[in-house]
Amino acid sequence: MRHALLCCFLILPLGVAGCASHSTPSNDVAYYDVDLPELPKLKRYRQSASQPAAESQDYAMSGPSIRDVLLEEHDRWAGTPYRLGGTNSRGIDCSALMQHVFSDGFGIDLPRTTTDQVKRGKRIDKSQLKPGDLVFFRPSRRYNHVGVYVGNGYFLHASTSRGVKLSRLDNVYWSQHYWQSRRPMPYEAMQMKLAMRSQ
Repeated sequence: MRHALLCCFLILPLGVAGCASHSTPSNDVAYYDVDLPELPKLKRYRQSASQPAAESQDYAMSGPSIRDVLLEEHDRWAGTPYRLGGTNSRGIDCSALMQHVFSDGFGIDLPRTTTDQVKRGKRIDKSQLKPGDLVFFRPSRRYNHVGVYVGNGYFLHASTSRGVKLSRLDNVYWSQHYWQSRRPMPYEAMQMKLAMRSQ
């Protein structure tokens, strides 16, 4: 019995990539998300006095904004269970979710793993985040986690404990493990790409 259980644990990680930072199977390990309870859904909102100036340009164009598309992707995927190596509505991991969000929402192709996604675009300061920027975390030296910034302090990601959800960057857990942020495409180019897709 003990031998059978040991085999199961050894076989489970093989062939999955997801949020792991290395390609070796022994490092493809999911971590337990201890994110605190958050608002069930981020409400749609327009520019207000409290909205960071860096985010306000998102409303300059007619049609759906980058934030609107991200919230639509949240509605589409919300509650989908986390599954390391998963790529569909039956179960999905963090990097696969980013692939779907950017491909389906904006027509932008991202690599499959966080290891490759973190090499895309330009690294930016956390204070300069705009909707559509990727946010990366290092809960462990062995693996990474990725989400996409939605605005107003929220990011969309595949939580290992609660599935696809919105969390806050200032949450104690995520603040502690924050690593870096990247803009996979210049903001104006991403807006233009979205405007062309919505025509």
